[in-house]
Amino acid sequence: MKYKKLKHDQILISLDRLTRFKNTKEKYLRVFFDIILSCLQEPKFKKSELESLPVNDIKFFAEEIFNNSVEEACTDLKINKKLIEYENSVFVNDEETQILLDNNINYKGALKFVDSNSVINLKWLKSLENETDLRTSRKTHCLKFPIEKVILAEGLTEEILLPAFARYLGYDFYKEGVQVIPAGGKNQVVKIYYKLSQELKLPIFLLLDKDAEENIRQISPRLRDIDRIHLVSCGEFEDLLPQSLIIKAFNSCFRNFNAISAADFDETVSHVKNLEEIFKTKGLHEFKKAEFAKLIRDNICAKTDISVEVSAIIKEISESNKTLDSKLCS
Repeated sequence: MKYKKLKHDQILISLDRLTRFKNTKEKYLRVFFDIILSCLQEPKFKKSELESLPVNDIKFFAEEIFNNSVEEACTDLKINKKLIEYENSVFVNDEETQILLDNNINYKGALKFVDSNSVINLKWLKSLENETDLRTSRKTHCLKFPIEKVILAEGLTEEILLPAFARYLGYDFYKEGVQVIPAGGKNQVVKIYYKLSQELKLPIFLLLDKDAEENIRQISPRLRDIDRIHLVSCGEFEDLLPQSLIIKAFNSCFRNFNAISAADFDETVSHVKNLEEIFKTKGLHEFKKAEFAKLIRDNICAKTDISVEVSAIIKEISESNKTLDSKLCS
C-alpha cells in the first residue's frame, strides 16, 4: 500500500464533513472516498471501483491514510464511541453504516488542528474529548450539537430569521440543538420530508407557506406522530414580518436613497412583491430574499419586531417533541 499524506487543511475538511448533520452513510462514504481518491497511489482505484469494494476495505484504506497523516499514535477511542452513539440516536443506520461507524479514526490526535476559529461542529467534536453531559455542554457553550430537532422550511429566509427571532424570545437554537433545513421550495419540502422521515429518529417541524395545502395533502399520509406542520396563515413567511421592521431595515441600509414609509406599500399584495417594486423604483439591484433576510435579522431589536404568528411558531417549535436517546446525557 502506497499513499501520500493528507495535508492539515484536508484533515480539517474530513473532520468537518464527518461531523455535519448529514445522512451517516452518505457522509462517511463521501469522506472515505475523497481520502482514498486523493491520497492512495497503490493500489489505485477509480471512484466506480471504490463503489464496488466492501465497506470494510474502504474503511481500512481511509483509516490508514488519515491516521498516518495525523502522525500521533492514539488508542483512545472514546470520541469514536460517542460518535457511534450519537449517529445511531439521530439516524436509522443499516449494517454497512455500522461498519463504517465502528472505525479507528484518530479523532483525538486530529483535535490539535481544531481551534477557536473552527466551525461549530468541530468545536463540538473537541468537546467530546472531556464532556460527559452533552446536552449541558451544548447549552453552556452554544454548540448546537447534539441535534435534537429539525425544522424543514421552504427557503433561506426562514433559515436566516427563525434562529434570530427565537433567540430574541429566549429560545436559542444553538443551545437547544435545533437544525433548520431550507428545502428550496414547497415541492422540494415533500421530497425532502419523505427522505428525512425514513432516515431520521428526530422530530421534524414543517413550516410551509399558505399556498402549500396540496403539499400537506401529500405529506399527511406519511406524517409521523412525532412530527408537526405549521401552515403560514397568509401568503409566505416574509408576510409575517411587521411592516415597521421591513421599513426600518431598508432605511438603515439604503441611507443614500429616499426613505420608504408605509405609503410605499400596497396592502393588496405580498411584502415580497412590494419590495421587488421598491427596489426597482429606487434603482437598486434586484431584490433578493436571502440578502434582505440578513438585513432584517440585523435590525431585530424589540418585541414589536416579532409578529404574533412568528412568536406562536417559535413556541410550537420549543414545545414539540424531543426524542434524543437518553444515553447522550450519561
